[in-house]
Amino acid sequence: MSNSFNNIKAMLQKEKENLEFKKAVRTVYSKPRNHLTKQVAKAAKQAPGGLECFKEENMHYSTKDTQRWMEGTSYFENYQAMKGQDSYE
Repeated sequence: MSNSFNNIKAMLQKEKENLEFKKAVRTVYSKPRNHLTKQVAKAAKQAPGGLECFKEENMHYSTKDTQRWMEGTSYFENYQAMKGQDSYE
């Protein structure tokens, strides 16, 4: 009789652990998911291709368009600020 009692107790303990696990999983997956706003989605779409020269949309810019874009970036500002530092005069 003691053996069957221990078996039942072990089964109940296992079932209790299983229910606690399912409850934890349900809690994690029931949290609301953050949805991207249209602006963030648009930025995410444009960011990877921003400097890719072989994408179709970036292949047909003129030199003037490219120069105007480059002057508005921090790369150009950093270049202008540091170009005099490397002179050996």
